[in-house]
Amino acid sequence: MRRLRSALTILACLTAVAAQAAVDVPICYNYGCVTEAVVRFPEDDLLSLQRQLRAATSAAEERAIVAEVIGWMYREAGRQSPIHADRGGNFADEGVDGRMDCIDHANSTTRLLGVLEARGALRFHKLMPQARRTTVVLFQHFGAVLEEIAPPPPPVSPAVVPDHVPVLLALCDCVEVLDDVPAPPPVAGGSPGARFAVDTWFYDHGRPAVILPLAEWLDGEGPNVQ
Repeated sequence: MRRLRSALTILACLTAVAAQAAVDVPICYNYGCVTEAVVRFPEDDLLSLQRQLRAATSAAEERAIVAEVIGWMYREAGRQSPIHADRGGNFADEGVDGRMDCIDHANSTTRLLGVLEARGALRFHKLMPQARRTTVVLFQHFGAVLEEIAPPPPPVSPAVVPDHVPVLLALCDCVEVLDDVPAPPPVAGGSPGARFAVDTWFYDHGRPAVILPLAEWLDGEGPNVQ
């Protein structure tokens, strides 16, 4: 009986730790963020997403993975809330419980990106305030925004200095000797400061996010939906 109590105590502690590690995110729906459902992402799922993002070797690769990861997070949210009924645009799901307009998407996507950023999963981008665009017919549209940042320097192993270099440096002050010292690996290029819209409103529920340069998105670019 004592062993059983100990086992139950350990199980309860493990369950409590797992619950603490999970992240709860409020997801907006039914237009204008008038309704919210709290969606839970377990630690194991979040670690899996982080591993996927860690595979990116450039900002462009990270954006491509972010698009897929956000789509997955929406699909998981759809298993826990009515947003699985959401369809691209604003008219294909009109009146349906779980429908999402651009305000719902912008808020929810920003929150999901915030979870990834808080866990250090984004190495090439930082989350920015939402953006708004207005067309000539005064149609307003909102979206989440990421800004590209300088990538972290890769871990550099100590350079292997050829045995002859210290000897030659001790004998003379020849600058040419330093040419034999291996150079550190180059850092992947990019465009730090460039901003990108992350928009999940265009397509049906759970599809990868549309990620466009912010200037193009503000100019009305994106899939043609209503």
